[in-house]
Amino acid sequence: MSDRPQSMDCCGVILAGGLNTRMNGRNKAFLEIGARTILDRLLERLQSHFREIMLVTRQPELYSGYTLRVVEDIYADRASLTGIHAGLAHARAEFGFMVPCDIPFLQSELVRLLLDELEPALDAVVPFFDGHYQPLCAIYSKRCIPAIEDQLDRGDYKIIHLFDCLKVRIVPVEKLTAADPKLLSFLNINTPEAYAACRKLAAEILNKKE
Repeated sequence: MSDRPQSMDCCGVILAGGLNTRMNGRNKAFLEIGARTILDRLLERLQSHFREIMLVTRQPELYSGYTLRVVEDIYADRASLTGIHAGLAHARAEFGFMVPCDIPFLQSELVRLLLDELEPALDAVVPFFDGHYQPLCAIYSKRCIPAIEDQLDRGDYKIIHLFDCLKVRIVPVEKLTAADPKLLSFLNINTPEAYAACRKLAAEILNKKE
């Protein structure tokens, strides 16, 4: 468990509600990287930082073998923003550290960096590099819920549009690379080709350790 101040009341939230269409319907949480599923790898990382960890999904029965808390989307539409909304709405903590279920190389140092950037008055802590926000590996406050609901009710599912009305701390690439030099935390698997590349990378990392 991290030794960060108790006032930073934050939980870990794994978003696993996608259709996985580009992966031919394969559930990305259960893809194996280095002989372990991505979900198992994420849980190992998150458990060292958060007392509360939950998973947001539309198929809770798939995760019956896990002891973590499994919750469902509240909005019927499928979008990453609906997953963030559900995570915050179900969270017991004031803040939620959101991660997608398809990032196999989340670095503990990156998690700690974002937590260290968090302050009680902030609505969000969001990484930014290469000209883009990284809103699916970011921290959000429960105070965001009304703004998210307003946006969803308007049919706007772009997460970055939310930032216009929030107090957001942007974490620049200089800080990100100090914690995660190769930005491995942000590598995600959207296609079979990306899956093959991540499996190769995992093998290379393992070989360097041996």
